[in-house]
Amino acid sequence: MNEIETLKSMIQESGRIVFLGGAGVSTESGIPDFRSENGIFNAIREYGYPPETLLSRSFFDRDPETFFKYYRSLLMSGNAKPNAAHYALAKLEKEGKLTAIATQNIDGLHTMAGSKNVYELHGSIKRNHCMRCRKFYDDEYIANSTGVPRCECGGIIKPDVVLYEEGLDYETLNGAVTHIMRADMLIVGGTSLQVYPAAGLIDYYRGEKLVLINKSKTPYVRYANLVINDSIGKVLGESVGIE
Repeated sequence: MNEIETLKSMIQESGRIVFLGGAGVSTESGIPDFRSENGIFNAIREYGYPPETLLSRSFFDRDPETFFKYYRSLLMSGNAKPNAAHYALAKLEKEGKLTAIATQNIDGLHTMAGSKNVYELHGSIKRNHCMRCRKFYDDEYIANSTGVPRCECGGIIKPDVVLYEEGLDYETLNGAVTHIMRADMLIVGGTSLQVYPAAGLIDYYRGEKLVLINKSKTPYVRYANLVINDSIGKVLGESVGIE
């Protein structure tokens, strides 16, 4: 039995699947990851700032105009569309197989593909709120604004993304942990499992069907029941029946 057939069989035997994903899920939609040669971190360095500085809460508070200049060009995903991996997961949820997605991505593509129970660990570019009155604004408002986006009340509008120096949302993190603890199958895809605390979520899994799908090897290979080093869109698409 080849890897795809093995994965199909594991999915068929499961009823509480959870997917834990990272940047590799969205690179196939044309969104750059963070740490590769052509990733966002290198692009930020070219502008003269360490990524940890430019994407920090203190920098946002100190120089929001510079923050938004680079936020719009580097973090907003523009016209990116979901790929086969996103649609495969949405199909599994609709079939009652998958109970939750925990993602490190901020692009909102899982929701766009039709997934309902998505825990966005690092927030989403799709949600933005005024820091003064908490009025909601979508990502198009931010993209079409210039300089520092302002609310009609005069307050600065902040993207609901987790910056350096900010903690993850407790309810989001707790929800992801709860589902992973209850899962009978955990699929980890598109992540090197090197960014914490998100990478540490795998430690809460207690089942015996741990699947790692990533183009490169991860530190958790020795714990996995199935490892597939290939395109996650291709693997999930073929396994679930998405063209």
